[in-house]
Amino acid sequence: MEINQNKTIISSKENTVKWYIVDAKNQNLGRLSSKIAYILKNKHSIEYLPYQQGNTHIIIINSKEINVTGKKHEQKTYKRHSGRPGGLKVETFEKLQNRMPNKIIEHAIRGMLPKNSLGRSLFKKVKIYTNSIHPHSSQKPVYLNIH
Repeated sequence: MEINQNKTIISSKENTVKWYIVDAKNQNLGRLSSKIAYILKNKHSIEYLPYQQGNTHIIIINSKEINVTGKKHEQKTYKRHSGRPGGLKVETFEKLQNRMPNKIIEHAIRGMLPKNSLGRSLFKKVKIYTNSIHPHSSQKPVYLNIH
C-alpha cells in the first residue's frame, strides 16, 4: 500500500480473476444489461476507479430467451449501414432475435459502456451464448442472481 501526495490510499490489487455466470432466461433486456455493465466497470467493488478495469468476466447464457416489455417485439428496430449509398439495413427485434440473438444483448451492453479504449477492453470480457452450454466450466464461474 502506498500513499500519494493527495493523501489518497491506493491499495495493491490482487490479480484474482472473477468469473460470473448470468442466466438471461425471462430477464428484461435493459435491466439485465445495465447490471452487467455495472459489474463490468467494477462499480460494485470498493476498489472502483473510473479509469481502471476490474478483473471480472461475465458469461451470459440463454440469450435467445431474453424479454422486452410492451410492443418492442414488433416496434424496436436495429439499424446498420454498409457505408455505401442505399446501404441502410433495418431489422426488427423479432427478426434479429431469430437470426442472431446474441447481437441484441451485445448492442445493449456496448451502449452502456464508455465510448473509448476502456469500454472496448471491458466488452471483450463478456461472453454470450444462445443456450445453456458454454466452454468456461474450467474457470469455475459463480452464478450471479440478477433480480
